[in-house]
Amino acid sequence: MYRQEFEKILSQELPRVVLLFGDNEFFFDYYASLYKERLNAHEEMLQHFFDDYNFEQAKGYLSQGSLFGGTNLYILRSDKKINKKELEYLISSCAKNQDNYFLYIYEGGSSNAKSLTTSFSKKNGAINVRFFEPNMREATEFANKKVQEIGLQITPYALTYLINTLNMNLSLISKELEKLAILNETIEIAHIDSLVYSTAPLGVEKMIISLFKKEDIIATLERLIELGEDEFSILRAIQRFVQQLFLFHAYIKLNGRPNSKDILGYQLPRFIEEERASLAVRIKSSKLLKIYQELLDVELLIKTSPSENKTTLLYSLLIKIRSIL
Repeated sequence: MYRQEFEKILSQELPRVVLLFGDNEFFFDYYASLYKERLNAHEEMLQHFFDDYNFEQAKGYLSQGSLFGGTNLYILRSDKKINKKELEYLISSCAKNQDNYFLYIYEGGSSNAKSLTTSFSKKNGAINVRFFEPNMREATEFANKKVQEIGLQITPYALTYLINTLNMNLSLISKELEKLAILNETIEIAHIDSLVYSTAPLGVEKMIISLFKKEDIIATLERLIELGEDEFSILRAIQRFVQQLFLFHAYIKLNGRPNSKDILGYQLPRFIEEERASLAVRIKSSKLLKIYQELLDVELLIKTSPSENKTTLLYSLLIKIRSIL
């Protein structure tokens, strides 16, 4: 099914066994958070990211009753399919215990999810939901819903302008609307121009995230350079990102779950914190160190090379990073 049908179901009940897949990470984060909030499961839940998946631990968790008489929420987020027998066992564990919930967020691509959708079928008491990158209509529907939730007064023209300024990034749209609501006045286009930043700098981070997910970044990179981003600023942004991943990786290994305030000294929004964590546990520390060494080597070359060679050096670096990943 698609998101619209999923939303109708959620308005009536919370499905206990769900597969989320497709091409919209915002809604992966959104619905994971929704389950945590509705079930009040932040403390008791079990969550596995990518290579952290452990069948015996998941099996044991879903086989026991909640310690405080509540519910058990197990969230698995991975770009790999788990063993079919293990998957069927986890699904059946929820059928046997009405207090069990299983949310499988599969990031291995829609084309590879077909075999999973057969397991998450109605006959197994499960559902599967496919997501797409938002178009203008969907972004507008989401923004209007958010506006109603927070009681913001904003003109239709200003709302459309905001959506375009933020390149239909639903996470940013949500955050900016919340900030604008603090003004307690009707929002016009002039407010957007003076208070909301374009996504050009954030486009760099989006490109880096796509790079580390081994997605196509050529069009994004070309657009960023057209907008005036220089090669050295992009290089420095990648260095900062790798440093953060390494810190997240080490902290999660020691503590089991991320805490951006402990790691960075300030609290990231939850969806960004979970995104950092999911990437950090997916990539081995040895690979992160190798990437960082490549960054240091290219940094010197970019600083000392003629301007016409800088873009070539950056492209070469990105190819090397992709090959390491």
